[in-house]
Amino acid sequence: MSDPLRTSAILPQHAEAVLRLAAQSMFEVFARTALGMMVVDRQHRIVWISDGYKHFLPALGFEHESDFVGRPIEEVVPNTMMNQVIDSGRPIVLDLLTNKAGTFLVSRLPLRDEAGEVLGAVGLVWLNESPDHTQGTMQPLMAKFSRLHKELDEARRELAAQRRTKYTIASFIGSSAAVMEVKRQARRVAGTDSTVLLLGETGTGKELMAQGIHAGGHRAAGPFIGVNIAAIPESLLEAEFFGVAPGAFTGADRKGRVGKFKLADGGTLFLDEIGDMPLPLQAKLLRVLQEQEVEPVGSNKVERVDVRIIAATSRNLQAMVAEGAFRADLYYRLNVLPIRLPALRDRLSDLDALADHLLDDIGRRTGLTHRSLSDDALELLAQHDWPGNIRELRNALEQACLMTDELVLTAAQLQRWVGTAAPALGATETAATPGATMGSEGAVKPLPQAVAELEAVAIKAALTATGGNKLAAARMLGISRATLYEKLALSSAVKG
Repeated sequence: MSDPLRTSAILPQHAEAVLRLAAQSMFEVFARTALGMMVVDRQHRIVWISDGYKHFLPALGFEHESDFVGRPIEEVVPNTMMNQVIDSGRPIVLDLLTNKAGTFLVSRLPLRDEAGEVLGAVGLVWLNESPDHTQGTMQPLMAKFSRLHKELDEARRELAAQRRTKYTIASFIGSSAAVMEVKRQARRVAGTDSTVLLLGETGTGKELMAQGIHAGGHRAAGPFIGVNIAAIPESLLEAEFFGVAPGAFTGADRKGRVGKFKLADGGTLFLDEIGDMPLPLQAKLLRVLQEQEVEPVGSNKVERVDVRIIAATSRNLQAMVAEGAFRADLYYRLNVLPIRLPALRDRLSDLDALADHLLDDIGRRTGLTHRSLSDDALELLAQHDWPGNIRELRNALEQACLMTDELVLTAAQLQRWVGTAAPALGATETAATPGATMGSEGAVKPLPQAVAELEAVAIKAALTATGGNKLAAARMLGISRATLYEKLALSSAVKG
């Protein structure tokens, strides 16, 4: 469509006058009827505002018109698109603008000279979300937008609350010398952004301590995102960490997927069971740790992230490095601030406090009356080796609470449940007997056969202890879930 002002040269003189009068009249009508109106020049500077627009100045943080007019529009009106209208020459006839002054229905129109060059733009505020200004045909639209905006804010608040930590360093129960030293180290590293490596057996409270370190630092208001590497199939780990670009492959979400690094931006990413990370992904993780940049799967765009890393493992990473199962450069990058959490058998003086805390939590979660322990029950607990550490202790206490009505648990009531979590390999009859590597007539078995039989015994014991939970069994055995499935499949094939 041609511009009436640009074609005025070929119109009679009275027609040109009419057009100019119409433009002037429309400008005056808009200035009177709109809630607010402004004019911006080619350099994006505000050159004029209507009397109605002056009412928005306090909400935008300005007391006087002179402090507002003459400033670049981008500096004084958050989320404006007037600069884009000027630069592109394309109008935005209707739009919703939200900033600290409120939510408004607005129009943005370019202004041109007789040669068609953009001189600036005019912006008009028609309605805001106030009930006094949403009468008529636009009321349903503004009401719907306002409702959706509130729902989005509520969803964001709930998501932020879910990503906050539940525990602090003080939540790590115990006052033994070993625990006090761990807490001292944790408090020192909490105030830094350096990478922390938590070492310790399964069930020693590594995730709790990771949350405590996050909560004790300057990133506490940011997200805490945890990833259990052992629980994610190897083929999905890269997408889980770095995200997926929209339409990166067949079946991918059109909107793409945000990776855990991006979700943890401004906060902490907790990498649990880091020893189970596949070698190819270790190289990519190392680059992210060094450069603080991620590249989603299927994308050529690099995105900056600001993430603090806390890693944890129950495996011997140094031995894995020596065996070639873990990259040495990644190990040194992670092992900046190592903290070793003590096993429960090394801090038995904390048993009483731990048991009381766990019994209180069990009662709160199950709705049962709070139980306590007799002296002989504590003595029984102190005699056990606790290979599953605090997780095993909680399991034994919860089973005892559920299976008795007594308010004081005795050794007799606990005896049945203590030691059922995981028999150590050396405690199994087959593993402990030298003859396990012998044939029926005393001949030495081939080493692969002997190893396979020992593995079968250990896997069976772990599955029994975990009630058939393969993920828990794999973690107990110190192998990945994929490796456990392979060994189970091989065992079935041999039996078949």
